Amino acid sequence: MAYIKAISYYLPEQVLTNEELVKEFPEWSMEKVAAKVGVDSRHIAAKDETAGDLAEKAAKKLFAEYSVDPKSVDFLLLCTQSPDYFLPSTACILQHRLGIPTSAGAFDYDLGCSGCVYGLAIAKGLIAAGIAKNVLLLTAETYNKYLHPQDKSNRSIFGDGAAACLISTEGIAEIGEFVLGTDGSGADNLILKRGGARQPDANGHKEEDDDGHVRRDDFLYMGGGAVFNFTLDVVPPMMQQILEKNKLSTDNVDYYVFHQANKFMLSTIRKMCDLPKDKFYINLAETGNTVSSTVMIALKDCLDNGTIYSGMKVMISGFGVGLSWGGTMLKF
Repeated sequence: MAYIKAISYYLPEQVLTNEELVKEFPEWSMEKVAAKVGVDSRHIAAKDETAGDLAEKAAKKLFAEYSVDPKSVDFLLLCTQSPDYFLPSTACILQHRLGIPTSAGAFDYDLGCSGCVYGLAIAKGLIAAGIAKNVLLLTAETYNKYLHPQDKSNRSIFGDGAAACLISTEGIAEIGEFVLGTDGSGADNLILKRGGARQPDANGHKEEDDDGHVRRDDFLYMGGGAVFNFTLDVVPPMMQQILEKNKLSTDNVDYYVFHQANKFMLSTIRKMCDLPKDKFYINLAETGNTVSSTVMIALKDCLDNGTIYSGMKVMISGFGVGLSWGGTMLKF
């Protein structure tokens, strides 16, 4: 069996408030931004601050908070879509910077909103196979470096940040069975074209999508309507599949922690699935959507404030860029 043993997270020092944001977009108001996406402020990585830097700080917070010896880590996973370099893997650099033994395995994997759940699945597999006993899962993104200055929608939603989770043979939450899914036919709905091998250089191309948003090849693009519809299509059946694989019913679930995409989407999911408001986590107010780190940040906050405690069964899930989705049950 595999367990979550420790969770910490790190947010950059720079904060962008709604008050500052609406100065750039006077057609908006602070109230409109807060009501639409549920975000009052978001943390922004400094110009010279990378996802690797954020992940390092999150890991060191975890080591200090839980008295974890880095030398006890025998595998390192980093989920990021904003790596420090194309090569080498940022996880390899972090192995050295964190003082993790050279006998440990380490690699990056490129996944977004479902990345935390996929990482837990990989870590559980490594432990079940006897390959590792203590897996350090790091998630880190600096999406704001990819956003066009005039992209008010995405700038209001996304925040930068990192989370660290230690998965081991014992701990505070047993990791259950997983449901994972992928639909690459929707890849174009959340994409950054510039910089990869298919489009290495900026081309300045832009066009208006069906929702009236400007789509720029050189910056991150999200087709909000398509991503919203995809989420409503996959999340309800995924929830049922998670229950079935873990031999549970809805009555057995004490709390739900889903990827913190935006307030409107989460509220729609909750109502659509008829979930009690007091069992469903929504809190993007001070972090925004931190992509792969939202679930771990939420779990850490819920543990610290007593919302989640020993004896509870918690469903977690992530969904988005890929398009991909995944979920499992945690037994605290």
